[in-house]
Order: sequence, then structure tokens, then C-alpha cells
Amino acid sequence: MTDSGFLSPGVFVDSNSPTIVAFAHAATGAAQDQMDAALRLYQTVRDAIRYDPYVDFRLATSFQASAVVSAGRGFCVGKASVLAACARVLGVPARLGFADVRNHLTSPRLRELMQTDVFRWHAYTELYLAGKWVKATPAFNASLCDRVGLPPLEFDGRADSLFHAFDRAGRRHMEYVLDRGSFADVPFERITADFKVYYPQLMSGRRSEGEFANEVTAGDEPP
Repeated sequence: MTDSGFLSPGVFVDSNSPTIVAFAHAATGAAQDQMDAALRLYQTVRDAIRYDPYVDFRLATSFQASAVVSAGRGFCVGKASVLAACARVLGVPARLGFADVRNHLTSPRLRELMQTDVFRWHAYTELYLAGKWVKATPAFNASLCDRVGLPPLEFDGRADSLFHAFDRAGRRHMEYVLDRGSFADVPFERITADFKVYYPQLMSGRRSEGEFANEVTAGDEPP
């Protein structure tokens, strides 16, 4: 059972944007069926849009699918919005899931800015495929994962794909500590209100493009 809101355009999951429509069709043009299209779409969103947690969190455009595609980079919420918006273009019901996580992909400088190892409002996408909701997390592009010693997070359209539990060395990498539920669109006001309380230094403004990718190395330990 799905809600019509999971197929309709949102403010942030703006599936009616020409930018999103074009991106979705370009990513899935050779797909054989809906499942194949969803898998192609996941991999394209994961790898063609660079993960960058140094976007300006004060701006709504940092959370909006079409703006993230245009920028070619985004953090977990923006990339989850892209996957959800593109899925809706293809007729696949999609929503956003959020959770607080510990031991996230990070860098020493990002840890210092956050002053915690808990990332609040980490986002993933939920897609309705083959008669059920499945979770997909397109946040971390393959080149970034390789740089820090993580295998890229895969998605087969049938089982939940949520997080890197361990890195390639077998070290504990990430765990979920609070499930915040599912939403048809980004709860922008709630997220930014929490970020102002918990991450005041990150909310101070936009940092340089590519800064995060240059900070992380294969030698970085998970926080």
C-alpha cells in the first residue's frame, strides 16, 4: 500500500523539475524494466553526485533535488532527495527516511567542527519495488569510499541497503542510534533547527567545494 504523496512532486523532492526529469531519463534510458531502472538510478545518484558535507546548511537549495543535481555535489539529505525525485519521475513511489547515526564517514576536521560522533538526520531513500518498501542509501560515491577504505554501498532493489557496518579492515564503522521515521518531503525546518543546536560551527556558512574529499584519506579512522 502506497500513498499518492510518494509519487507527487514536493518542494525538495521536486520531481516535476526539468533538471530532475532529464537526469532520471539519462540515467535509466537503457533499462529493461522498472527494477533495472531503479538500480541504474541508484548507482548514478551515488557516483555522479559527489558527497560533500560542507554545503551551506542554511540554504534550502542544499536539500533540494534539482539544485543538488545542478551543483553536482551534496550531502546525504540532498542526495536522498535526488534519488526519491528521480524515482517518482519513473513512476516508482519514493519517500525519505531519517536516522541518527554514530561512527559516520568523516574527516578529522569535520569531527572537530561537529564536536560529536553522532550525525543527526542522516538520510536515505525508501523505494517501493516488487510490492514492498526497500531502503537505499546513495550518499557516498564510490571514489570517496575507495579513498577511505570502504567498499561502495550496493543496492539490489530487494534488500535494505543502509550503511557500512565495517570498513575493509573489519573495524566498526557505523551504527544507527535513533530512527526518525519516513517523510514524503524533506522536513527542512526541523532539520535545520536541530543543526543550529547541535552543529553551530557547521551552520556558520558554506565551505569550499571539494574541501572534504581532499581532507579524507585511507588512513583516517572512523570517529
